[in-house]
Amino acid sequence: MKYLLDVNALIALGHLEHAHHERVAHWLQAHQSSPLLTCSIAELGFVRVLAQAPGYGFSVAHAQALLSQIKESPGYSFTFVADGHDVSHLPEWVKASRQTTDGHLVQLANAHGAMLATLDAKIPGAFVIP
Repeated sequence: MKYLLDVNALIALGHLEHAHHERVAHWLQAHQSSPLLTCSIAELGFVRVLAQAPGYGFSVAHAQALLSQIKESPGYSFTFVADGHDVSHLPEWVKASRQTTDGHLVQLANAHGAMLATLDAKIPGAFVIP
């Protein structure tokens, strides 16, 4: 199975002090043969959150470098997928503005034969990292 990591999964993986770092790292370690996907939304969200949150103390350049390091880490097989979906691809369960990105990422993952991997149990059709 292929997995598209969402923003929160990427942040938890990349930031050693994150409350769910061990959870994501252990899951990925157990699934090293699974191809991992990233996309523009997930990567930009990773950089934005790490650079914006005062508690993290990252600059944009530092967040970019960290993401590159994660994607090139031995044992992981990351592939960047292009995003050709417009708003017409949003699933019917998207009713609130806060669901738009999640719905978009679920559909993008499906289009690439993958599942959205997340820490958020409220996303229909996504795989919640145990």
